[in-house]
Amino acid sequence: MLVAQKEVEAPQQLLERLAESRVRTDEIFDIVAPDSLYERPIPERHRIIFYLGHLEAFDWNLLRERILGMKPFDADLDKLFAFGIDPVNGKLPTDQPGDWPSLAATRDYVHRIRESIDAGLAALDFSAVNSTPAGADYSPGKLLNVAIEHRLMHAETLAYMLHQLPLEHKVRKQRAPELVVSQIAPRMIEIPAGRATLGMSSHDGAFGWDNEFEAQTVDVPGFAIDKYKVTNRQYLDFITAGGYKNPDLWREEDWKWRTAHNIRHPVFWVPENDRWHLRTMFDEIPLPINWPVYVSHAEASAYARWANKSLPTEAQWQRAAYGTSNDVETFFPWGDEEPDGSKGNFDFHSWDPTPVNFFPDGDSAFGVADLLGNGWEWTSSKFEPFPGFQRFSFYPGYSADFFDGKHYVMKGASPRTATCMLRRSFRNWFQPHYQYVYAGFRCVRK
Repeated sequence: MLVAQKEVEAPQQLLERLAESRVRTDEIFDIVAPDSLYERPIPERHRIIFYLGHLEAFDWNLLRERILGMKPFDADLDKLFAFGIDPVNGKLPTDQPGDWPSLAATRDYVHRIRESIDAGLAALDFSAVNSTPAGADYSPGKLLNVAIEHRLMHAETLAYMLHQLPLEHKVRKQRAPELVVSQIAPRMIEIPAGRATLGMSSHDGAFGWDNEFEAQTVDVPGFAIDKYKVTNRQYLDFITAGGYKNPDLWREEDWKWRTAHNIRHPVFWVPENDRWHLRTMFDEIPLPINWPVYVSHAEASAYARWANKSLPTEAQWQRAAYGTSNDVETFFPWGDEEPDGSKGNFDFHSWDPTPVNFFPDGDSAFGVADLLGNGWEWTSSKFEPFPGFQRFSFYPGYSADFFDGKHYVMKGASPRTATCMLRRSFRNWFQPHYQYVYAGFRCVRK
């Protein structure tokens, strides 16, 4: 079943998934005008050219010695393109375009790595496991799943970055027609007390990132949760009521961030002639009132206080999404059927959100809507390890570097999230003041 991608998948299936993931990242770079690949759309991130080399460098550095037995042909570029994460020290990068290799040299590096990896994988005995102390940590199945999902994560986070690139620097794609939906009536749904499973068991033989292990079951008291994600219309009420001017609604550190950066509205919103517009990937359009609002954790938390509610915990979100009245949990909110286009806005089918009530077939057993796709959802839970957590020996900092009390768990998925990451145990996380994520929220009340 897709929700539990086995580490012992058939070699051909793994190779097909790797090829498909490359298509996804190639197409995201294709929307950048060739003369704009050295731009830095988000101040905290690398220039676009870095990511063009990073995806191949990551695969190469991960697979080359561990399962392919190959030697580097350009160790300097392997190191240059190795890491690309948000800085956690508050400092912004200061490099200049001239500090990076030429586009031709970067593309040649990418081409040579792909050829080398593909040749090595074609000759690989997938039944062999590297006889190192790490044991199965170096199995081809696990490492290729890491490579595939890492690339697909970047296919999504690069969309966040390129969203900030001025429209004239992009190759425009056709926007889907506006979807007509029935009127949305926001309401809360009562979720009875019950149990929620967080994470997955390492005994299941399924692939997961290190922060997804080990599984634990927790008791969740009853609560009420918004049926839908908070919409642009609802968030506009918060702005109109002076939400960005009232420090009582914000945590002290969030208020300092808001005032220091003069944050007055969601980053994708554009005020024009006393009306609001929304900057999408390829257009600027009148604010779609039925789409979910995308905001930072700080902004979501302030709205929740204004509404006399709170953000859900990770366990509450899991309970609302996968729980049932008889405490049997489902693989997906709608049941155990594999995801398809009728269940939600995910897997790269759209560049934009859809109305929050557009996919009723994706509702959970309790009737909560739009849980997978259409925007990640902030929780109030800090990103922390589950009991029994063990770092990946080949990628020790993937999760552990962010167990710092400064990152919050997000659940669900966005329109640009790959289907393989819709599994119940998957956890995403970001800092509370990072506005560029395709992340919304819904509120709870005890």
